[in-house]
Amino acid sequence: MKIKHAVISIAAGFAFDFVGAFWKIMHWPGANILLMIALLLKVSGLVALIIKLVSNKRIRDFMNQ
Repeated sequence: MKIKHAVISIAAGFAFDFVGAFWKIMHWPGANILLMIALLLKVSGLVALIIKLVSNKRIRDFMNQ
């Protein structure tokens, strides 16, 4: 997974989070599902981003200084 895909996943998670919160305020059905999808998107994007950053040699060298 490229960094671009991880960032898009995190951004989509925030978009679903916003819509899910709005639906929750309005008491519309399906809000809980949207909030769970948002959580999964944000966590998966963050994990992919962390793995990508830690596996990068230049960042690893910078962190070991």
